[in-house]
Amino acid sequence: MAIIESVATALPKHPVSQDQIASLVRGVFKDKYSDIDRLLRVFNNGDIKERQFVMPLEWYQKPHSFGDKNNEFIERAVELGAEAVTDCLHKAEVHSDEVDALICVTSTGFATPTLDARIMNRLNMNMHTKRIPIWGLGCAGGAAGLSRGFEYCRAFPNARVLVLCIELCSLTFQTGDVSKSNLVGTSLFSDGIACALLQGTDVSSKQKYMPVITGTQSTLMPDSERVMGWDVEDDGLHVVFSRDIPTIVSSWLDDNVIHFLNSIGKSKDDITHFIAHPGGKKVLTAYEDALKLPDGKTNPARDVLRAHGNMSSPTVLYVLKSILEGNTAPHDEGIITALGPGFSSELLWVEWSEHA
Repeated sequence: MAIIESVATALPKHPVSQDQIASLVRGVFKDKYSDIDRLLRVFNNGDIKERQFVMPLEWYQKPHSFGDKNNEFIERAVELGAEAVTDCLHKAEVHSDEVDALICVTSTGFATPTLDARIMNRLNMNMHTKRIPIWGLGCAGGAAGLSRGFEYCRAFPNARVLVLCIELCSLTFQTGDVSKSNLVGTSLFSDGIACALLQGTDVSSKQKYMPVITGTQSTLMPDSERVMGWDVEDDGLHVVFSRDIPTIVSSWLDDNVIHFLNSIGKSKDDITHFIAHPGGKKVLTAYEDALKLPDGKTNPARDVLRAHGNMSSPTVLYVLKSILEGNTAPHDEGIITALGPGFSSELLWVEWSEHA
């Protein structure tokens, strides 16, 4: 088992409304589409009001080389990642020297040495901290990072593990890509950073009641590589985003969740908190339909989507943070779920329980 001791987020400095982004996209693509206004309706249909970017809006009006975008990614990711780690440790009253492992999740830029090494240096962390960088899990990365942290704490019950998710999706914007996937991605994705501190059960906790991860399941759908992901081209990352994702969720997710719940002796009726990565408005509706969720179960995810957009891997941690700061009680239970490239599913079961 692994205790979720604290969750923190770091917000990029440039808030932008959905209307502002739609106006930017109209200016960039108006000469490339004959029906640009019809295509831009997607910006009004996603139930997103505001997002946060790491660069001012005018920066996105011009093309940038892959190298320039990636350099910005490294600089901003290290700055905001260090901020999220610092806040997460402060909330738990844990010193950086007490961290045994750092799992760093990203899919929107490249760095070697990886981001975790750069952040460890910036924060003067213990040089013996285990570094576990994970790349390429996209929207599933936050839940997958928690799963890998759970496994580390199960193997080492006296360990503390940071799970840090950093995605700067806006830097992947392609001014020359006239595909509908690029437009849909631009209407949906944003920048976000989140960090969670997990502790093994042999570690004393500062909190009386916190969620404890008790089980996980990872699932890969065979032969589904083109559902979601990136094409890496000369000018950077081009989004692969199938229009069939909501249909896939509706047809595939229920059996997958039931298999997981059966394996841990639980049922849908045991779900107090539904902690879902909000891949988009249609994806959340597909969750509700597939799992027959009661009204209101996806409200925390919808609130995060409305205020921040889809930040890829950190988004589910934003939802988790919102629930932790809301009304929870001893013996509450819940499921953490996210879908990502592969096509893949990550599921975790959490229980609020008392621990010393």
